[in-house]
Amino acid sequence: MPPDPPELQPPAHWRDWVPSRRGMLVAALAFLIGLGLFALAWRAQDRHDFYSVEPVARPATEQAFDPLPAPLPAGREARGASGMGERAADDAEAVEATPAPQQVRQPPPPVAHIPEPMPPPTPAAATQGPVPIAGQTPAPRYPRRALRRGDRGTVLVRAEVGADGMPTSVNVARGSRSRELDRAAVEAVERWRFHPATADGRPVPGTVVVPIEFNPGR
Repeated sequence: MPPDPPELQPPAHWRDWVPSRRGMLVAALAFLIGLGLFALAWRAQDRHDFYSVEPVARPATEQAFDPLPAPLPAGREARGASGMGERAADDAEAVEATPAPQQVRQPPPPVAHIPEPMPPPTPAAATQGPVPIAGQTPAPRYPRRALRRGDRGTVLVRAEVGADGMPTSVNVARGSRSRELDRAAVEAVERWRFHPATADGRPVPGTVVVPIEFNPGR
């Protein structure tokens, strides 16, 4: 008879390789105990080796040093051994001995003299008014209409005369109640010539009032 075939075993599962919970606790406890013992051993070795102080060997022969210089006198001790203090003190004394520059006061600038403005010249008062020149005073023309009506009267004519003796402005100062007579009187005086007014011996403009009489009976 042929032999019986071997029995096939079921494949292993991953859970079969995982230890039990009790085994895991025992392994963890053993690991913690070992870690604690290692820390205690490290600490004991560190305390004895790290903080150990070895004695320092003194040299067989001591090094020889030169003796210190003698102390300076009291006067020069504050100034220093190199003499720089003396030069600084001498410079300070020289500066104190040098007289300070005195400030020279500059004289104030001259004030410009501004002349006072001169008052405007006052016009010279005429000592003598204009005077008609004889032979250069033509008689006025008697208006025909006024003559037919028998108008008569005296016209006062005001004349502004320049320094050359020529009338510059002629107007009626007082009328005769007749326009024709007033106009004729003004036209006559405009043709007159005058001796100009004078002031301090010099000719100046002036004003004069002349009467012009109209009478048809003459």
